[in-house]
Amino acid sequence: MRAPRDILRTMFDAAVARAQPDRVIPGALPEPPSGRTVVIGAGKASAAMAAALERVWQAPLSGLVVTAYGHAVPCARIEIVEAAHPVPDAAGEAAARRMLEMVQGLGAEDLAIALISGGGSALMPLPRPGITLADKQAVNRALLASGATIAEMNCLRRHLSAVKGGRLGAACHPARLVTLMISDVPGDDPAAIASGPTVPDPTTLADARAIVARYRLDLPPGVAAVLSDPASETIKPGDPRLARAEARLIATPRTSLEAAAELARAEGLTPVILGDALEGEARDLARWMAAEALKAERGSVLISGGETTVTLPAGAPGRGGRNVDFLMALAQALNGAPGIHALSADTDGVDGAEPVAGAVIGPDTLERAAAAGYPVGQALARFDGHGFFARLGDQLVTGPTLTNVNDFRAVLVL
Repeated sequence: MRAPRDILRTMFDAAVARAQPDRVIPGALPEPPSGRTVVIGAGKASAAMAAALERVWQAPLSGLVVTAYGHAVPCARIEIVEAAHPVPDAAGEAAARRMLEMVQGLGAEDLAIALISGGGSALMPLPRPGITLADKQAVNRALLASGATIAEMNCLRRHLSAVKGGRLGAACHPARLVTLMISDVPGDDPAAIASGPTVPDPTTLADARAIVARYRLDLPPGVAAVLSDPASETIKPGDPRLARAEARLIATPRTSLEAAAELARAEGLTPVILGDALEGEARDLARWMAAEALKAERGSVLISGGETTVTLPAGAPGRGGRNVDFLMALAQALNGAPGIHALSADTDGVDGAEPVAGAVIGPDTLERAAAAGYPVGQALARFDGHGFFARLGDQLVTGPTLTNVNDFRAVLVL
């Protein structure tokens, strides 16, 4: 058998490969229309999705998509714009405004194709009238530190946006609209992927206000006013402007986990998929998975996906992301148990705000950390996952993967 770390890395690579746009775009495209085809989109995979579309689309084509800095892929007919993630910037705001203008005036004979993937919410930060980009940046920072789930974050974002919550889709009317989605959210709800710019939103302003109250978010005054304005309600199911719109899920966390499981079987291991939508605090999930690993049969590998949260205490600087925080807590809970190795990483190649996908741990992690002068308990108290694994040389650095199907976790029991 190969080295445990090699097996885990190959499983991660298989999960990412299953969700690559070149693999999933060609078979999902609609027939060309008699009129124009305009492409719009946002997300960490959107540029790669646009390039895959261009390679197989034989009819005339134009459009614009926005992706994160470092995730651009050259295209000939579709303009690619880069913007900031996870805290939005002016480049994303301008790109969202241009997309909205681009689809206005489409006719019934035209086709709009929306390429949507994870990260798209922060990359299209066009605010509702009454709030500014600075207000939206403040909201994003508050949400990222609050411990709110991705579904809660996106509910609030939809109601503060001029394009999310179905508004961009409604602007495409009366053209036919086909949205191709790579899901990075637990449950694969189209309204939650990039905050659903082209699909109806079942949540309400009351839901958004409840989230603000639940997490005691300190938000700019203009945000509270927008959340109290009935005109800020999003596009709802049954709206006639979305009658010719459809959304197609072309890659999901589940299919990527299944790809990793196939590779595990080829290695002679027994894969156990614990779920593709696990949520909650990263450290709580780590303790639960440690308990599962300690009672698992040798030769098995526990695989899971989803998106956990990390709630930062007031004043905690934090340097890392939910995957490295999970792994530090997992190593602490396993306490050097022999034969157990693990990898946790974000499939887009960025865990938190640094170009580090995640990390790996093994039975010697705690001992090596102590010898390096940085015990895991100290790193956990500082929320310093990236610093901890950098010191050990155990970071997983992939660069932009050009897709995004949420987090990938694998615990190998030998």
